[in-house]
Amino acid sequence: MPLQLGTENKRQVYIVIALFAVILILGGRQVYKMLAGPSTPPRPIQTAAASRTAAAVPSTLAGPDAQKLTNAGIDPTLHFEKLAQSEDIHYAGTGRNIFSAQSAPVAIETPIKSARAGAPAVTVSAAPAIPTPPAIDLKYFGYTEAPDKSLQAFFTHGDDIFMARTGEIVDHRYKVGLIKPLSVQITDMAYNHTQTLGLSAF
Repeated sequence: MPLQLGTENKRQVYIVIALFAVILILGGRQVYKMLAGPSTPPRPIQTAAASRTAAAVPSTLAGPDAQKLTNAGIDPTLHFEKLAQSEDIHYAGTGRNIFSAQSAPVAIETPIKSARAGAPAVTVSAAPAIPTPPAIDLKYFGYTEAPDKSLQAFFTHGDDIFMARTGEIVDHRYKVGLIKPLSVQITDMAYNHTQTLGLSAF
């Protein structure tokens, strides 16, 4: 019995030592991999949105990289003499110091007359003069009656002679209105001015 117990204890000790050696070897490999780093650099993960953005920007719009500045020349020292110079500046103006509570308020003059006592004087500016439209230089010298009883008027403008019915345009400017045997209404479309022309001799 004692020999068997001693043999079993040794066997268990050997098994524990073997397991411990295996764990030690595997753990040592993992620690070495972590300390040594990966043999190949990891590829950057590019999302779909980033790839779409990169594809959307053409290469012709890509410019040079911006200059990266360093803070090597910045002096973090607090210069008390420069602060004292700025604090020693005194206000030397002739008016009121708005940064001082002891400064005297501005004296406001008393108005000679209250602004609300009477109605304010309103200056009415003259309305701009409306340009007078020029006189219509057509001459109405006669008419003719069509078979449907409508009238056609005859006009002269300089050396030109026109024959027009109601609603027609004479000389690209004058619209013929109501035609009567002794008068006719003409509208100057440039000025929207209507004038009645009487019958005149040719």
